[in-house]
Amino acid sequence: MKHDIPTRPLVIAAGLGRNFPARHGLIGRTQDVWAVRDVDLAVARGETVGIVGESGCGKSTLGRMMLGLEKPTTGTVTFDDRDLSALGSAERRGLSRRMQMVFQDPFGSLDPRRSVGAQVADGLKTHAIVPAAEVRAEVARLLEQVGLPASAATRRPHEFSGGQRQRIAVARALSTRPDFIVADEPVSALDVSIQAQVVNLLMDLRRDLDLAMLFISHDLHVVRHLCTRIVVMYLGRIVEEGPATQVFGSPAHPYTRALLAATPSLHPRRADDAGRVLPGELPSPANPPSGCAFRTRCPIASEACAATIPPLNPAGAGWRAACIKSRPGAEATP
Repeated sequence: MKHDIPTRPLVIAAGLGRNFPARHGLIGRTQDVWAVRDVDLAVARGETVGIVGESGCGKSTLGRMMLGLEKPTTGTVTFDDRDLSALGSAERRGLSRRMQMVFQDPFGSLDPRRSVGAQVADGLKTHAIVPAAEVRAEVARLLEQVGLPASAATRRPHEFSGGQRQRIAVARALSTRPDFIVADEPVSALDVSIQAQVVNLLMDLRRDLDLAMLFISHDLHVVRHLCTRIVVMYLGRIVEEGPATQVFGSPAHPYTRALLAATPSLHPRRADDAGRVLPGELPSPANPPSGCAFRTRCPIASEACAATIPPLNPAGAGWRAACIKSRPGAEATP
């Protein structure tokens, strides 16, 4: 399942899939459960791609594979034209300098026993980013870059608020001067006002440093504000991908329309939006429906939807949707 990729792609996933063995029943029968299936995705320099979908759709697994933290069962990830799976350990360590992650829980990802400065300095020392005599000054510069005073270097993580700890986590990720960052739900645990500060920080960093960024979130408001391109996942597969303005303005897939209809809003909804809210639960990845996995919850599904898995078909320029019946902005009619 191939499709066009952005200009100057830095990271490319091709046919990416990941399964995990799971035991079922009293006799312990083992069955492969696919978290991600047949994903093609590219992220270019200076681009922020948002990954959205319900919990359990494979967002985080995909992000970890794009960084090489999870080994794909199928497919490949190439970074700057190098296949991550073909690299030796020394090459992989060298490349890790250019690929960093910002986690959901900043307190859990920071060592409470060590000072902030020592943790930000780890990457500088490991990869010899600056001479040893300049490490302290570089730590101060990184903290100031994310909006914290240089004096924060001497304090420990528990002395900071949640938003400040996430800024520290961002400074630590930036310490190796990466080209690619995966941010996995980085603002979900923060207050709304603090979320805005961190999102604006990420936008400034993307612009100033020409970063490629994969931003994983279930908060569509945040994704809409930050991301240039949107990828919608359902049960491990991409069901829609396109420019943020088009996907949010005139979604082509019924699942995307349902997600947007379920998003809290201060504006009055149209009368038919109530019928678009998703019924039921996400199907089990251990026993997915045949054909289109979304058909069991879809308002426009028919018998044909059970026959084959729909490919990502063009819905516009650089825009694709995996639905045999839908079109951009279409009403959810049988």
